[in-house]
Amino acid sequence: MKTITKTAVAALLGMSFVGEAVAVEWNVSLWGKKRAFTEHVEKLAELVSEKTNGDFTLNLSYGGLSNNRENLDGISIGAFEMAQFCAGYHADKNPSITVLELPFLGVSSLEEEIEVSMAVYNHPATQADLGRWNATLLMPSPLPQYNFVGVGEAPRSLDDFEGLSVRATGGIGRAMESIGAVPNSMSATEVRQALDSGVVKAVSFAPHAHMSFGTIESGEWWTTNMNPGTVNCPVVANTDALNSLSDEHREALLSSIPASLQHYVDNYNNNTMEAWGPALDERGIERITYTDEELDSFRSAAGSIAKTWVEENNAKGLPAQELLDLVNSTLAN
Repeated sequence: MKTITKTAVAALLGMSFVGEAVAVEWNVSLWGKKRAFTEHVEKLAELVSEKTNGDFTLNLSYGGLSNNRENLDGISIGAFEMAQFCAGYHADKNPSITVLELPFLGVSSLEEEIEVSMAVYNHPATQADLGRWNATLLMPSPLPQYNFVGVGEAPRSLDDFEGLSVRATGGIGRAMESIGAVPNSMSATEVRQALDSGVVKAVSFAPHAHMSFGTIESGEWWTTNMNPGTVNCPVVANTDALNSLSDEHREALLSSIPASLQHYVDNYNNNTMEAWGPALDERGIERITYTDEELDSFRSAAGSIAKTWVEENNAKGLPAQELLDLVNSTLAN
């Protein structure tokens, strides 16, 4: 992974590091439970406390401060100082970062996901977009490509997704529409009940979330290689709260981001993915793998989604083609 240095983080936030510190506590709104998806925030809290001898603490709350779909709203009014959210939960509120949720971008690793996310986060249009909510982007929550766990008859060809109700947000949902599936954009905490009750027949998640939110407890099959895309879930700070920090505390926070992301990647690659295969085997979940020809057809069917995204967001005044070009050039390099 290309190192995310303190200088790069400072450039993202446009701040310098000088000044005196007083004891500060920040509330951080998360959801679900401690899991691979929140390891970087957990590590950030640990490092910030260590660097400030406990004078700056991040109090992590899993669902106690806000609904996950309302975290950006909470940030905007200063209900808490830091939060995690996913772009696809409210694309109209953060259109700039939804470029990172377009299908088939070609991201092949968590390291690439971090690199391309930070490139988009650094763009002035993105910063202005999130600035409308008094939010400053700190770091992504890099996730691998999504795939589906489902119940009932397995879709042994992609044609079998025709009419199938699936949980899929953002660009993944649009991709699934292109092959006839019926996407539902419910949040992660609603998914297990929806799968068990038959509201949806399949759920798209990264492996850690299939384990954390229990879809593999009722799931009967898993698609190994659809890889339609992923979601982008940044960690943000309330801009006023960030600006009010002493320079010592701000440096402790921002300088801890690269190590927190590296810890996240190491944990995901070495622990989560090591546990995934055995978890499927223990539950007798069938693996469904599609042919290259079928996947090429899927990509072709979904090919107009990026163009439509550009047209829709250009109409809103966003430099959409510029953002998409930034993603593509970052990945090419």
